[in-house]
Amino acid sequence: MRVPSSADEEIIYAESGQVATERSDAERLQRVQHELELGFSELGEIGPAVCVFGSARLPEDGPDYQRARDLGRALGQAGFAVITGGGPGLMEAANRGAQDVDALSVGLNIELPHEQALNPYVDLGIEFHYFFTRKLMFLRYSDAFVVFPGGLGTFDELFEALTLIQTGKAVDHPVVLEGSEYWSGLMEWISSHGVARGMLTAEDLAQAEVADGVEDVMGRLRSGMSASG
Repeated sequence: MRVPSSADEEIIYAESGQVATERSDAERLQRVQHELELGFSELGEIGPAVCVFGSARLPEDGPDYQRARDLGRALGQAGFAVITGGGPGLMEAANRGAQDVDALSVGLNIELPHEQALNPYVDLGIEFHYFFTRKLMFLRYSDAFVVFPGGLGTFDELFEALTLIQTGKAVDHPVVLEGSEYWSGLMEWISSHGVARGMLTAEDLAQAEVADGVEDVMGRLRSGMSASG
């Protein structure tokens, strides 16, 4: 039996015998409640905000980093706070862009087996032990999502948002995918397989719009927010 590498692993495998049980269910519930209360308290007054997702692994000298930074600036200039996962790479870039124009830069960091520290461009940072409490904060305190190229974590955040929109849980969240070179193949695959076989509708897929560049992203956000309310 091994020591769990994260709070998520500890709670998921609590009954399996594969990892050591470090807390009682009462203690786990207390921690979940604390994270929810902390998020509600800290984020409740941030005002209009846009969530930016993207890879932690892309370097500062790459074009995606620069576009994410430019978008952070544009969002800040338009009156939005910028919320990211608080880590490096494209999350850092968007936070950095927000700080460039003195907009509120928010980072919702997550405990991982390989430590991911908050990037230095966060004004308001919160550390979460549980993915599910963190995801609630992304949804509750953002008005829209912009999704840059990323890996499994980015895909998870994207499809979580689309699922909640499809099921009526987050109906007012425009979703914009930045970078047609990266996203168009995925969208085409979903259309030719999922939509074609009736597993989802064209309207479901249309919830995510593909855009190229900051001006295109901002235009789609304005259009989507106007249409939603």
